[in-house]
Amino acid sequence: MTTPTLTPEERQYLLTLARATIAEATGRKPTGKRPPVPPRLKEPGAAFVTLHTRAGELRGCIGSLVAHRPLVEDVRENALAAAFHDPRFPPVSAAELDNIVIEISVLTPPQPLDFDGPDDLIRKLRPNVDGVIIERGWHRATFLPQVWEQLPEPEEFLAHLCYKAGLPVNAWRWPDLKVSIYQVEEFAEEA
Repeated sequence: MTTPTLTPEERQYLLTLARATIAEATGRKPTGKRPPVPPRLKEPGAAFVTLHTRAGELRGCIGSLVAHRPLVEDVRENALAAAFHDPRFPPVSAAELDNIVIEISVLTPPQPLDFDGPDDLIRKLRPNVDGVIIERGWHRATFLPQVWEQLPEPEEFLAHLCYKAGLPVNAWRWPDLKVSIYQVEEFAEEA
């Protein structure tokens, strides 16, 4: 699995688009004319948009696991969702926008991970490389690879992921748990 590689110009276009989209939704006037969309950004893509305060605190994170629209649209919609519809946080206000740092993660397509039991699952996960999706029935959750920075031990990472999915923290040991992995190309504004 290879991570998509965007040019510096494509990355900057997406970061500028995400910020302008959020700013306009808070009532700020657009600043200048947007350049044309780079052709590759019109191709289907899946991305997460994460908002942090300049102090490093999470302020919102919403994304798509599977490409179902052009990447440029996915980033635009997920920027709005992260800023205004993440149920963990109140909507971003115009006053706090200058204190927000935007990070974008472009995902590879998720791939099912074959494993034989919990010990094999632990061995096959690659901390700081793999984003992980778990599923069981209606329960589903994901952590981006960046979450390994806060939860570097695989057992703890999986326990928190199960909790996020609304499952018992030991559900990662259950034989009927489905696990998929993906990688990301991550880039952010300067803090």
